[in-house]
Amino acid sequence: MSINGNSSRTPSGGAEARPLEAFELYRFYHAGEDETAALRGVSLQIHAGEFVALTGPSGSGKSTLLACLAGLDEPDGGHVEVMGLRMSRRPEAVRAALRARHIGILMQSENLFDHLTVEANMKFQMSLAGQIEPKTIDGLLDTVGLAPRRHARPSQLSGGEAARAGLAVALSANPHVLLADEPTAEVDAATEAAILAHLLDRCRGGAAVLIATHSSALAAQAHRLLRIRDGRLIHD
Repeated sequence: MSINGNSSRTPSGGAEARPLEAFELYRFYHAGEDETAALRGVSLQIHAGEFVALTGPSGSGKSTLLACLAGLDEPDGGHVEVMGLRMSRRPEAVRAALRARHIGILMQSENLFDHLTVEANMKFQMSLAGQIEPKTIDGLLDTVGLAPRRHARPSQLSGGEAARAGLAVALSANPHVLLADEPTAEVDAATEAAILAHLLDRCRGGAAVLIATHSSALAAQAHRLLRIRDGRLIHD
């Protein structure tokens, strides 16, 4: 595996060609007698080598969809498959093992263990997938602009630094699928360009990347745009 995350994966059919699939996902939240439909029958496929941008207004269901795709939240209807294996309504130990082997996740918060440094968070994620490569850590920290902060703990990072550290952790085990919620929030244009180049390089190596974003720069470079509104995909 190279510093940039290239691997021998190629889009070749079956699970390798469709690392991530969702079938008719529904998710409802309840507050007293009120019910909110966060997802309403969302189906999608993300193929190996694809860079897909998920766009939509705040509250449209982007974060809920990513959480269900990652197995961090359970849909109330429908199911998710990762690398041809069912993720939804499996025991948490099974979902955690699938995430460790196949998925890199960046949510809007709680991406880092507070008691570990940035570097140690990355090493822990890599150990879950059975691999630790110092060159990968160095390359990712350079890409997200955090090489000087590798020994900092989350409490010592700014909000933007914490988000970039979370992205480095998500990418550290060279996942087949990256799910990232606003991966370039609070970064300058140069860092955003470096992150975008890195994500596209991952796709060229066979990874599937799905990002939820408000960034026009990221959306413009996507191979495909998914638009969500009121819990429904309205354009693909």
